[in-house]
Amino acid sequence: MWPVIVIALSAAAPAEPVKTVPSVDLARYVGVWHEIARYPFRFQEQCAGDVTATYARRDDGRLSVVNRCRTAGGEIDEAEGVARVVEGSGNARLKVRFAPAWLGFLPWVWGDYWVIGLDEEYRWAVVGTPDRKYLWVLARDASPSEAEWNAAIEKARENGFDPARLQRTPQS
Repeated sequence: MWPVIVIALSAAAPAEPVKTVPSVDLARYVGVWHEIARYPFRFQEQCAGDVTATYARRDDGRLSVVNRCRTAGGEIDEAEGVARVVEGSGNARLKVRFAPAWLGFLPWVWGDYWVIGLDEEYRWAVVGTPDRKYLWVLARDASPSEAEWNAAIEKARENGFDPARLQRTPQS
């Protein structure tokens, strides 16, 4: 007689899709945002602190994006990019490119930038990607209140992001 082997297969339930906020007023969103925390990734390895993202309206309807940070050596590192709104997203989904403009025709140079949490007064924002690989917590003030931090973290958690993976960004 052959032994009976029972193999139990379990599949994790698929995560709910990432949800953006219903709409973003770009006139209120533009300006300087301080990075309060992020999921670590190689594009920002050189950033030791004082990370900011500055958004400005362009004449062509897109947004200019300037990311700055202080390196461990004290120098300022800067990356300039452009963002375009995904049609029908209420301005809550953007595609952002930091590659040279002549590569803009390539779809993979455009990254997802989804606003998944946003304070009513635009004091803080939570930005992530639909694959949950990237996450940023941004604030207008370099030192947001504990209540603002907790509200932002809750929005990330509600969208299936793991807040324990966040790395706080030193701001001076």
